[in-house]
Amino acid sequence: MKKLKVVTIGGGSSYTPELLEGFIKRYHELPITELWLVDIEEGKEKLDIIYDLCQRMVAHAKLPMTIHKTLDRREALVDADFVTTQFRVGQLQAREKDERIPLSHGYLGQETNGAGGLFKGLRTIPVIFDLIKDVQAICPQAWIINFTNPAGMVTEAVYRHTDFKRFIGVCNVPIGMKMFVQDVLSLGEKESVSLDFFGLNHLVFLKEVLVDGRSRFAEVLEHVASGKANPRSVKNIFSLPFQPGLIRSLNLLPCSYLLYYFRHKEMLAIELGEFYKGNVRAKNVQVLEKTLFERYKDPELHVKPPELDERGGAYYSDAACEVINAIYNDKQTEHYINIPHHGHIDNIPADWTVEMTCLLGRNGFTPHPRVRHFDDNVLGLIHTVKAFEITAARAALSGQFDDALLALTLNPLVDSDHDAAQLVRELLLAHQAHLPQFAQAIAEIKATQEA
Repeated sequence: MKKLKVVTIGGGSSYTPELLEGFIKRYHELPITELWLVDIEEGKEKLDIIYDLCQRMVAHAKLPMTIHKTLDRREALVDADFVTTQFRVGQLQAREKDERIPLSHGYLGQETNGAGGLFKGLRTIPVIFDLIKDVQAICPQAWIINFTNPAGMVTEAVYRHTDFKRFIGVCNVPIGMKMFVQDVLSLGEKESVSLDFFGLNHLVFLKEVLVDGRSRFAEVLEHVASGKANPRSVKNIFSLPFQPGLIRSLNLLPCSYLLYYFRHKEMLAIELGEFYKGNVRAKNVQVLEKTLFERYKDPELHVKPPELDERGGAYYSDAACEVINAIYNDKQTEHYINIPHHGHIDNIPADWTVEMTCLLGRNGFTPHPRVRHFDDNVLGLIHTVKAFEITAARAALSGQFDDALLALTLNPLVDSDHDAAQLVRELLLAHQAHLPQFAQAIAEIKATQEA
């Protein structure tokens, strides 16, 4: 059998059983021979638990797939065909800081938006760049399929600041929206569904729904505008309806994350209410993860448990596995991914990385020919958030306080440069163990505080 090797960075993640389930379901066309699970010393205990569960899942499926575990990334990368990423620098304790510190100042605390999203990016981008260096040295023909958030900012940084071209950012949000469309229209497996997505990661809009070549977008839009159906929300976002007039006038279906921009006051109030009760999403996830890993330890468990669907990354396998499947089998099928559009979109800068409908095959991605224009009504918001992403990527590499301050001040969820400076100082100190590039800036903050 021809070797097909996949390496998962962050193999001890609670998401790994979801990924493996996706590979098992697709084994008839994606015959993976080796799956390597890679983690760091702090994640060793979880890696051991996940490894044992994966062994049981493969044995139960009766597949000739070998599972490996290691703390040595370079060992794992030898002869890799695909590398998937699903890690969190600083683990869930860092996410809790990203949420609590902004909320303590009256700002949204969220892992991919606002101050929390910025600092997750500042911690993540240098690690992704180190991984890319290893891939270029050890397995340069491998594709990196990135699920690590903030996926849009990370993909922007890779294509803006490296020469690595085999990198694709994936997200479960468009997959959830596709499932919502299928539910609303009561579609079966036989119907062909094609969707036109455009925007940025966690800032994406649906503009067309084609079923067997016929547009049915108006039906979906009216279901949402009339209140008959609320777009499928990811688990980590409180679900609120958009104003009917907004949906009808936009003539677009926004993803759930647009609630942070279109219903900012309400979303902030909800999160502050939870915060004052002592709750943030990261705390709830830590409780859920503890329960999940206790389930994972069960020697009788040999399938992905249903509790994992509560984790927030549901349908990850459908996104990541299908991307790998399309490339490996040269399928030229439709996917909703983060990529550089290289001028394909006619009314945004040619060097932007965006999230949009693409066709995928052996030679990589091609932006879908139907999606050539970003709707003018939402272009201002997209420009603003993209400016934030570009500046944040620069700050992640420069380690300069001023670059981080500029990025956060540009973010539409922060409305004061004074507050932005305070947030940057506090979050730099909170995350200093995972921000070595900011060592000088952190030292200057400490010196000022001691003076």
